[in-house]
Amino acid sequence: MMKKIEVTEPNSLTRREMLGLTGMAGMAALTGAAPNAVAQAPQRRPRIACLVSYWGLPTSHADWIVNKLIDGYWWKGAHTPSQVDVVAVYIHQFDTSLLAQKVCKAKNIPIFKTVGEAVTLGGKELAVDGVVIVCEHGNYPTDLKGHWLLPRWWMYQQVMQVFEQSKRSVPVFNDKHLSYNWDDAKWMFDKSRELNFPLSGGSSVPLFFRKPEIDIAAGTPIKNSIVVGASPDEGAIFHCIDTLQSFHDRRRGGETGVRSVQSIRGPEAWKWVDRTPWAGNLLEAARKSLDLKPGSFQEVRRANICIVEYNDGTTGAIIPREGVGWTYAGEIEGQKDPTIISMLDFPMPIGQYHATNAFAHWIIELMLTGKEPFNAERLLLSTGITNHYMDSNWQDGQYSAVGRVIETPYMNMKYRSTHGAMFETAPRPPNAPYIRGFATA
Repeated sequence: MMKKIEVTEPNSLTRREMLGLTGMAGMAALTGAAPNAVAQAPQRRPRIACLVSYWGLPTSHADWIVNKLIDGYWWKGAHTPSQVDVVAVYIHQFDTSLLAQKVCKAKNIPIFKTVGEAVTLGGKELAVDGVVIVCEHGNYPTDLKGHWLLPRWWMYQQVMQVFEQSKRSVPVFNDKHLSYNWDDAKWMFDKSRELNFPLSGGSSVPLFFRKPEIDIAAGTPIKNSIVVGASPDEGAIFHCIDTLQSFHDRRRGGETGVRSVQSIRGPEAWKWVDRTPWAGNLLEAARKSLDLKPGSFQEVRRANICIVEYNDGTTGAIIPREGVGWTYAGEIEGQKDPTIISMLDFPMPIGQYHATNAFAHWIIELMLTGKEPFNAERLLLSTGITNHYMDSNWQDGQYSAVGRVIETPYMNMKYRSTHGAMFETAPRPPNAPYIRGFATA
Protein backbone atom coordinates (compact mmCIF):
# COMPACT_ATOMS: atom_id res chain seq x y z
CA MET A 1 0.00 0.00 0.00
CA MET A 2 1.39 3.36 -0.99
CA LYS A 3 2.45 5.63 1.83
CA LYS A 4 0.31 8.72 2.26
CA ILE A 5 1.98 11.94 1.20
CA GLU A 6 1.79 14.82 3.60
CA VAL A 7 0.49 18.02 2.03
CA THR A 8 0.92 21.24 3.91
CA GLU A 9 -1.71 23.95 4.13
CA PRO A 10 -1.18 27.08 2.03
CA ASN A 11 -1.47 30.61 3.24
CA SER A 12 -5.00 31.92 2.89
CA LEU A 13 -7.26 34.82 3.68
CA THR A 14 -7.32 35.98 7.26
CA ARG A 15 -10.48 35.54 9.31
CA ARG A 16 -11.12 39.30 9.12
CA GLU A 17 -10.77 39.27 5.31
CA MET A 18 -13.07 36.30 5.12
CA LEU A 19 -15.74 37.94 7.21
CA GLY A 20 -15.45 41.05 5.08
CA LEU A 21 -16.29 38.98 2.03
CA THR A 22 -19.26 37.10 3.33
CA GLY A 23 -20.86 38.81 6.31
CA MET A 24 -21.82 37.05 9.50
CA ALA A 25 -25.02 35.61 8.03
CA GLY A 26 -23.07 33.39 5.66
CA MET A 27 -21.18 31.81 8.54
CA ALA A 28 -24.23 30.39 10.32
CA ALA A 29 -24.29 26.60 10.67
CA LEU A 30 -27.22 24.46 9.59
CA THR A 31 -29.52 23.26 12.37
CA GLY A 32 -32.22 20.65 12.82
CA ALA A 33 -30.91 18.12 10.29
CA ALA A 34 -31.35 14.43 10.94
CA PRO A 35 -28.27 12.13 11.08
CA ASN A 36 -27.03 11.07 7.64
CA ALA A 37 -29.69 13.20 5.93
CA VAL A 38 -29.11 14.02 2.30
CA ALA A 39 -32.53 15.28 1.18
CA GLN A 40 -32.73 19.03 0.71
CA ALA A 41 -35.33 21.32 2.24
CA PRO A 42 -37.49 22.61 -0.61
CA GLN A 43 -37.69 26.15 0.71
CA ARG A 44 -34.04 27.01 0.08
CA ARG A 45 -31.22 26.36 -2.35
CA PRO A 46 -28.53 23.85 -1.39
CA ARG A 47 -25.36 25.49 -0.11
CA ILE A 48 -22.17 24.03 -1.58
CA ALA A 49 -18.53 24.01 -0.45
CA CYS A 50 -16.02 23.76 -3.32
CA LEU A 51 -12.59 22.32 -2.46
CA VAL A 52 -10.00 22.79 -5.20
CA SER A 53 -6.32 22.11 -5.74
CA TYR A 54 -5.60 25.06 -8.05
CA TRP A 55 -7.68 27.76 -9.70
CA GLY A 56 -5.34 30.10 -11.50
CA LEU A 57 -6.15 29.80 -15.22
CA PRO A 58 -9.35 29.71 -17.29
CA THR A 59 -8.23 26.24 -18.44
CA SER A 60 -8.15 24.83 -14.90
CA HIS A 61 -10.94 22.40 -14.01
CA ALA A 62 -11.90 24.49 -11.00
CA ASP A 63 -12.61 27.51 -13.18
CA TRP A 64 -14.83 25.74 -15.66
CA ILE A 65 -16.74 23.69 -13.07
CA VAL A 66 -17.18 26.04 -10.13
CA ASN A 67 -18.06 29.04 -12.30
CA LYS A 68 -20.99 27.14 -13.77
CA LEU A 69 -22.23 26.29 -10.29
CA ILE A 70 -22.10 30.01 -9.54
CA ASP A 71 -23.41 31.57 -12.75
CA GLY A 72 -25.31 28.81 -14.55
CA TYR A 73 -24.59 26.65 -17.57
CA TRP A 74 -25.83 25.68 -21.03
CA TRP A 75 -28.21 22.71 -21.14
CA LYS A 76 -30.48 21.42 -23.90
CA GLY A 77 -30.05 24.51 -26.03
CA ALA A 78 -30.46 27.24 -23.42
CA HIS A 79 -28.76 29.01 -20.55
CA THR A 80 -29.85 27.39 -17.28
CA PRO A 81 -29.47 29.29 -13.99
CA SER A 82 -27.72 27.47 -11.18
CA GLN A 83 -29.96 26.07 -8.46
CA VAL A 84 -27.25 25.92 -5.80
CA ASP A 85 -25.27 28.54 -3.90
CA VAL A 86 -21.49 28.25 -3.61
CA VAL A 87 -20.95 29.50 -0.06
CA ALA A 88 -17.39 28.36 0.66
CA VAL A 89 -14.17 27.73 -1.24
CA TYR A 90 -10.91 26.09 -0.13
CA ILE A 91 -7.83 26.30 -2.39
CA HIS A 92 -4.84 24.09 -1.68
CA GLN A 93 -2.39 26.03 -3.87
CA PHE A 94 -3.78 29.38 -2.83
CA ASP A 95 -0.86 31.67 -3.66
CA THR A 96 -0.87 30.80 -7.37
CA SER A 97 -4.68 30.81 -7.65
CA LEU A 98 -5.07 34.54 -8.26
CA LEU A 99 -8.02 34.04 -10.60
CA ALA A 100 -9.94 32.27 -7.84
CA GLN A 101 -9.22 35.08 -5.43
CA LYS A 102 -10.64 37.63 -7.89
CA VAL A 103 -13.73 35.53 -8.69
CA CYS A 104 -14.52 34.83 -5.04
CA LYS A 105 -14.07 38.48 -4.09
CA ALA A 106 -16.34 39.61 -6.94
CA LYS A 107 -18.98 37.00 -6.06
CA ASN A 108 -18.74 37.56 -2.29
CA ILE A 109 -17.72 33.94 -1.62
CA PRO A 110 -15.42 33.31 1.36
CA ILE A 111 -12.14 31.46 0.88
CA PHE A 112 -11.32 29.38 3.95
CA LYS A 113 -7.89 28.41 5.18
CA THR A 114 -8.64 24.70 5.72
CA VAL A 115 -10.92 22.01 4.33
CA GLY A 116 -12.59 21.63 7.69
CA GLU A 117 -13.38 25.32 7.95
CA ALA A 118 -14.85 25.33 4.45
CA VAL A 119 -17.37 22.57 5.12
CA THR A 120 -18.27 23.90 8.57
CA LEU A 121 -18.29 27.55 7.42
CA GLY A 122 -15.88 28.31 10.22
CA GLY A 123 -17.92 26.52 12.88
CA LYS A 124 -17.66 23.12 14.54
CA GLU A 125 -20.31 21.12 12.67
CA LEU A 126 -21.08 20.33 9.04
CA ALA A 127 -22.78 23.47 7.69
CA VAL A 128 -23.25 22.87 3.95
CA ASP A 129 -25.61 20.75 1.87
CA GLY A 130 -23.03 19.38 -0.54
CA VAL A 131 -19.30 19.17 -1.28
CA VAL A 132 -17.60 19.49 -4.68
CA ILE A 133 -13.94 18.43 -4.92
CA VAL A 134 -12.06 19.62 -8.02
CA CYS A 135 -8.50 18.44 -7.61
CA GLU A 136 -7.14 18.16 -11.15
CA HIS A 137 -4.58 20.90 -11.76
CA GLY A 138 -1.67 22.51 -9.93
CA ASN A 139 2.03 22.10 -9.31
CA TYR A 140 2.18 18.50 -8.06
CA PRO A 141 4.79 15.79 -8.70
CA THR A 142 4.40 12.50 -10.55
CA ASP A 143 5.87 9.22 -9.40
CA LEU A 144 7.97 6.72 -11.37
CA LYS A 145 4.90 5.05 -12.86
CA GLY A 146 3.37 8.34 -14.00
CA HIS A 147 0.75 8.73 -11.27
CA TRP A 148 0.03 12.43 -10.74
CA LEU A 149 0.09 12.83 -6.96
CA LEU A 150 -2.92 15.11 -6.64
CA PRO A 151 -4.28 15.36 -3.08
CA ARG A 152 -7.83 14.14 -3.75
CA TRP A 153 -7.77 11.55 -0.96
CA TRP A 154 -6.21 14.09 1.38
CA MET A 155 -9.10 16.54 0.88
CA TYR A 156 -11.75 13.82 0.94
CA GLN A 157 -10.62 12.26 4.21
CA GLN A 158 -10.84 15.64 5.94
CA VAL A 159 -14.44 15.96 4.76
CA MET A 160 -15.08 12.49 6.18
CA GLN A 161 -13.75 13.62 9.56
CA VAL A 162 -16.34 16.40 9.62
CA PHE A 163 -19.11 14.02 8.55
CA GLU A 164 -18.22 11.59 11.34
CA GLN A 165 -17.86 14.34 13.92
CA SER A 166 -21.20 15.88 12.92
CA LYS A 167 -22.99 12.52 12.63
CA ARG A 168 -24.40 13.76 9.34
CA SER A 169 -23.40 13.53 5.69
CA VAL A 170 -24.22 15.27 2.41
CA PRO A 171 -23.65 14.50 -1.29
CA VAL A 172 -20.04 14.59 -2.54
CA PHE A 173 -18.84 15.11 -6.11
CA ASN A 174 -15.21 14.32 -7.00
CA ASP A 175 -13.93 15.48 -10.40
CA LYS A 176 -12.10 12.78 -12.44
CA HIS A 177 -10.93 9.58 -10.70
CA LEU A 178 -11.05 9.08 -6.95
CA SER A 179 -7.32 8.68 -6.34
CA TYR A 180 -4.04 7.60 -7.97
CA ASN A 181 -3.94 4.75 -5.44
CA TRP A 182 -6.42 1.83 -5.44
CA ASP A 183 -6.47 1.35 -1.66
CA ASP A 184 -7.29 5.02 -1.12
CA ALA A 185 -9.95 4.97 -3.84
CA LYS A 186 -11.63 1.89 -2.37
CA TRP A 187 -11.58 3.55 1.06
CA MET A 188 -13.24 6.64 -0.43
CA PHE A 189 -16.00 4.55 -2.02
CA ASP A 190 -16.50 2.49 1.13
CA LYS A 191 -16.87 5.64 3.22
CA SER A 192 -19.75 6.79 1.02
CA ARG A 193 -21.56 3.55 1.82
CA GLU A 194 -20.62 3.52 5.49
CA LEU A 195 -21.74 7.12 6.07
CA ASN A 196 -24.72 6.85 3.71
CA PHE A 197 -24.13 9.67 1.25
CA PRO A 198 -24.32 9.73 -2.57
CA LEU A 199 -20.98 9.91 -4.36
CA SER A 200 -20.38 10.97 -7.96
CA GLY A 201 -17.59 12.26 -10.20
CA GLY A 202 -15.62 10.91 -13.12
CA SER A 203 -14.97 12.23 -16.61
CA SER A 204 -17.02 14.84 -18.46
CA VAL A 205 -16.47 13.09 -21.81
CA PRO A 206 -19.34 10.54 -21.50
CA LEU A 207 -21.65 13.54 -21.00
CA PHE A 208 -20.45 15.53 -24.01
CA PHE A 209 -22.29 15.96 -27.34
CA ARG A 210 -22.49 12.75 -29.36
CA LYS A 211 -22.62 11.74 -32.99
CA PRO A 212 -25.11 10.18 -33.37
CA GLU A 213 -27.15 11.39 -30.38
CA ILE A 214 -27.81 7.94 -28.96
CA ASP A 215 -26.90 5.82 -25.95
CA ILE A 216 -26.41 2.12 -25.49
CA ALA A 217 -29.66 0.67 -24.13
CA ALA A 218 -29.37 -1.08 -20.78
CA GLY A 219 -29.24 -4.83 -21.36
CA THR A 220 -27.54 -4.65 -24.79
CA PRO A 221 -25.64 -7.92 -25.55
CA ILE A 222 -22.20 -6.30 -25.91
CA LYS A 223 -19.41 -8.76 -26.63
CA ASN A 224 -16.35 -6.46 -26.80
CA SER A 225 -15.72 -2.72 -26.97
CA ILE A 226 -12.98 -0.20 -27.72
CA VAL A 227 -12.59 3.52 -27.15
CA VAL A 228 -10.27 5.48 -29.43
CA GLY A 229 -8.92 8.74 -28.00
CA ALA A 230 -5.90 10.67 -26.77
CA SER A 231 -4.31 8.79 -23.89
CA PRO A 232 -0.71 9.99 -23.37
CA ASP A 233 -0.88 10.17 -19.56
CA GLU A 234 -2.92 9.20 -16.50
CA GLY A 235 -5.38 12.08 -16.71
CA ALA A 236 -6.06 11.58 -20.42
CA ILE A 237 -6.46 7.82 -20.33
CA PHE A 238 -8.92 8.15 -17.45
CA HIS A 239 -11.22 10.06 -19.81
CA CYS A 240 -11.01 7.13 -22.25
CA ILE A 241 -11.48 4.48 -19.55
CA ASP A 242 -14.46 6.19 -17.95
CA THR A 243 -16.00 6.60 -21.40
CA LEU A 244 -15.49 2.89 -22.07
CA GLN A 245 -17.02 1.98 -18.73
CA SER A 246 -20.00 4.29 -19.24
CA PHE A 247 -20.96 2.28 -22.34
CA HIS A 248 -19.72 -1.14 -21.34
CA ASP A 249 -21.55 -1.35 -18.02
CA ARG A 250 -24.88 -1.20 -19.88
CA ARG A 251 -24.30 -4.66 -21.35
CA ARG A 252 -26.66 -7.58 -20.85
CA GLY A 253 -26.50 -8.94 -17.32
CA GLY A 254 -25.16 -5.69 -15.93
CA GLU A 255 -21.69 -5.03 -14.58
CA THR A 256 -19.95 -8.07 -13.13
CA GLY A 257 -16.59 -6.58 -12.22
CA VAL A 258 -13.10 -6.55 -13.69
CA ARG A 259 -10.92 -9.68 -13.83
CA SER A 260 -7.64 -8.14 -15.04
CA VAL A 261 -5.95 -5.08 -16.53
CA GLN A 262 -2.89 -4.89 -18.79
CA SER A 263 -0.89 -2.12 -20.47
CA ILE A 264 1.02 -2.70 -23.71
CA ARG A 265 3.15 0.14 -25.11
CA GLY A 266 5.27 0.82 -28.17
CA PRO A 267 5.31 -1.41 -31.29
CA GLU A 268 4.02 -4.36 -29.26
CA ALA A 269 0.70 -2.52 -28.88
CA TRP A 270 -0.07 -2.85 -32.60
CA LYS A 271 1.00 -6.49 -32.57
CA TRP A 272 -1.73 -7.08 -29.97
CA VAL A 273 -4.29 -5.45 -32.30
CA ASP A 274 -3.07 -7.57 -35.23
CA ARG A 275 -3.53 -10.83 -33.32
CA THR A 276 -6.88 -9.80 -31.77
CA PRO A 277 -9.50 -9.97 -34.56
CA TRP A 278 -12.36 -8.29 -32.68
CA ALA A 279 -10.15 -5.32 -31.76
CA GLY A 280 -8.88 -4.95 -35.32
CA ASN A 281 -12.41 -5.11 -36.72
CA LEU A 282 -13.70 -2.47 -34.30
CA LEU A 283 -10.70 -0.23 -34.97
CA GLU A 284 -11.27 -0.45 -38.73
CA ALA A 285 -14.96 0.40 -38.28
CA ALA A 286 -13.98 3.41 -36.16
CA ARG A 287 -11.43 4.50 -38.79
CA LYS A 288 -14.07 4.49 -41.50
CA SER A 289 -16.56 6.29 -39.31
CA LEU A 290 -13.99 9.01 -38.59
CA ASP A 291 -13.01 9.16 -42.30
CA LEU A 292 -9.33 8.54 -41.60
CA LYS A 293 -6.87 7.14 -44.09
CA PRO A 294 -5.76 3.49 -43.70
CA GLY A 295 -2.91 3.09 -41.23
CA SER A 296 -3.51 6.45 -39.55
CA PHE A 297 -3.86 4.92 -36.08
CA GLN A 298 -0.37 3.42 -36.34
CA GLU A 299 1.06 6.90 -36.94
CA VAL A 300 0.60 8.01 -33.32
CA ARG A 301 3.77 9.16 -31.60
CA ARG A 302 3.39 6.96 -28.53
CA ALA A 303 1.42 3.75 -28.89
CA ASN A 304 -0.22 2.52 -25.71
CA ILE A 305 -3.14 0.15 -25.25
CA CYS A 306 -5.11 -0.64 -22.12
CA ILE A 307 -6.79 -4.06 -22.09
CA VAL A 308 -9.61 -4.74 -19.63
CA GLU A 309 -10.96 -8.25 -19.12
CA TYR A 310 -14.28 -8.54 -17.28
CA ASN A 311 -15.52 -11.38 -15.10
CA ASP A 312 -18.27 -12.29 -17.58
CA GLY A 313 -15.81 -12.83 -20.45
CA THR A 314 -16.28 -9.54 -22.29
CA THR A 315 -13.24 -7.39 -23.05
CA GLY A 316 -12.61 -3.69 -23.52
CA ALA A 317 -9.59 -1.78 -24.83
CA ILE A 318 -8.34 1.78 -25.11
CA ILE A 319 -6.51 2.54 -28.38
CA PRO A 320 -4.63 5.84 -28.84
CA ARG A 321 -5.39 8.54 -31.38
CA GLU A 322 -5.19 12.32 -30.96
CA GLY A 323 -7.32 14.84 -32.78
CA VAL A 324 -10.48 12.72 -33.18
CA GLY A 325 -12.21 13.31 -29.87
CA TRP A 326 -13.32 10.05 -28.26
CA THR A 327 -15.00 7.29 -30.26
CA TYR A 328 -16.69 4.20 -28.83
CA ALA A 329 -17.07 1.09 -30.99
CA GLY A 330 -18.95 -1.92 -29.67
CA GLU A 331 -19.32 -5.44 -31.02
CA ILE A 332 -22.97 -6.38 -30.40
CA GLU A 333 -24.26 -9.94 -30.48
CA GLY A 334 -26.61 -10.51 -33.44
CA GLN A 335 -25.67 -7.19 -35.05
CA LYS A 336 -23.73 -7.23 -38.33
CA ASP A 337 -22.00 -3.86 -37.93
CA PRO A 338 -20.49 -2.36 -34.76
CA THR A 339 -22.26 0.39 -32.87
CA ILE A 340 -20.14 3.54 -33.14
CA ILE A 341 -20.70 6.68 -31.07
CA SER A 342 -18.29 9.63 -31.20
CA MET A 343 -17.78 12.58 -28.88
CA LEU A 344 -16.13 15.11 -31.20
CA ASP A 345 -14.91 18.72 -31.25
CA PHE A 346 -14.40 18.98 -27.50
CA PRO A 347 -13.62 22.70 -27.00
CA MET A 348 -11.05 24.20 -24.72
CA PRO A 349 -12.90 25.45 -21.65
CA ILE A 350 -12.36 29.18 -22.15
CA GLY A 351 -15.92 30.24 -23.00
CA GLN A 352 -18.57 30.31 -20.30
CA TYR A 353 -20.56 27.43 -21.76
CA HIS A 354 -17.79 25.20 -23.02
CA ALA A 355 -16.81 21.70 -22.00
CA THR A 356 -18.65 20.80 -18.82
CA ASN A 357 -22.25 21.93 -19.01
CA ALA A 358 -23.67 18.45 -18.47
CA PHE A 359 -21.23 18.04 -15.57
CA ALA A 360 -22.72 21.12 -13.90
CA HIS A 361 -26.25 19.88 -14.58
CA TRP A 362 -25.69 16.51 -12.95
CA ILE A 363 -23.71 17.95 -10.03
CA ILE A 364 -26.69 20.17 -9.28
CA GLU A 365 -29.10 17.25 -9.69
CA LEU A 366 -26.97 15.30 -7.21
CA MET A 367 -27.22 18.13 -4.70
CA LEU A 368 -30.96 18.69 -5.23
CA THR A 369 -32.10 15.07 -5.12
CA GLY A 370 -29.51 13.35 -2.97
CA LYS A 371 -29.33 10.58 -5.60
CA GLU A 372 -26.32 9.39 -7.61
CA PRO A 373 -26.86 10.23 -11.30
CA PHE A 374 -25.07 6.97 -12.15
CA ASN A 375 -23.72 4.10 -10.05
CA ALA A 376 -20.72 5.20 -7.99
CA GLU A 377 -19.35 1.70 -8.56
CA ARG A 378 -18.63 2.82 -12.12
CA LEU A 379 -16.42 5.61 -10.79
CA LEU A 380 -14.56 3.12 -8.59
CA LEU A 381 -14.07 0.66 -11.46
CA SER A 382 -12.83 3.39 -13.82
CA THR A 383 -10.43 4.54 -11.10
CA GLY A 384 -9.16 1.01 -10.50
CA ILE A 385 -8.66 0.28 -14.20
CA THR A 386 -6.66 3.51 -14.53
CA ASN A 387 -4.53 2.74 -11.46
CA HIS A 388 -3.67 -0.76 -12.63
CA TYR A 389 -3.00 0.33 -16.20
CA MET A 390 -0.40 2.77 -14.82
CA ASP A 391 1.13 -0.01 -12.67
CA SER A 392 1.13 -2.76 -15.31
CA ASN A 393 4.41 -1.84 -17.03
CA TRP A 394 6.33 -1.72 -13.77
CA GLN A 395 7.44 -4.45 -11.38
CA ASP A 396 10.13 -4.20 -8.72
CA GLY A 397 11.25 -0.87 -10.18
CA GLN A 398 11.77 -2.35 -13.66
CA TYR A 399 9.88 -1.22 -16.78
CA SER A 400 8.56 -3.53 -19.50
CA ALA A 401 6.75 -2.37 -22.66
CA VAL A 402 4.54 -5.45 -22.46
CA GLY A 403 3.03 -4.93 -19.05
CA ARG A 404 2.11 -7.70 -16.69
CA VAL A 405 -1.51 -8.81 -16.53
CA ILE A 406 -2.71 -7.58 -13.13
CA GLU A 407 -5.39 -9.86 -11.72
CA THR A 408 -8.06 -7.88 -9.85
CA PRO A 409 -10.34 -10.24 -7.87
CA TYR A 410 -11.11 -7.36 -5.51
CA MET A 411 -12.69 -5.36 -8.38
CA ASN A 412 -15.75 -7.62 -8.41
CA MET A 413 -18.38 -4.87 -8.12
CA LYS A 414 -21.76 -5.87 -9.49
CA TYR A 415 -24.51 -3.44 -10.48
CA ARG A 416 -27.02 -2.72 -13.21
CA SER A 417 -26.95 0.60 -15.04
CA THR A 418 -30.56 1.77 -15.36
CA HIS A 419 -30.25 5.54 -15.87
CA GLY A 420 -31.43 7.25 -19.03
CA ALA A 421 -29.39 9.38 -21.41
CA MET A 422 -27.17 11.89 -19.59
CA PHE A 423 -25.27 13.54 -22.44
CA GLU A 424 -25.67 17.05 -23.86
CA THR A 425 -27.79 17.50 -26.94
CA ALA A 426 -27.71 20.05 -29.78
CA PRO A 427 -27.70 22.92 -30.43
CA ARG A 428 -24.25 23.66 -29.08
CA PRO A 429 -23.77 26.76 -26.94
CA PRO A 430 -22.42 30.11 -28.07
CA ASN A 431 -18.86 31.05 -27.17
CA ALA A 432 -19.94 33.55 -24.53
CA PRO A 433 -17.41 35.00 -22.06
CA TYR A 434 -17.53 34.12 -18.38
CA ILE A 435 -19.70 36.23 -16.08
CA ARG A 436 -16.74 37.22 -13.97
CA GLY A 437 -18.08 40.16 -12.00
CA PHE A 438 -14.86 42.07 -12.64
CA ALA A 439 -13.12 43.62 -15.60
CA THR A 440 -10.73 41.36 -17.53
CA ALA A 441 -7.77 42.43 -19.61
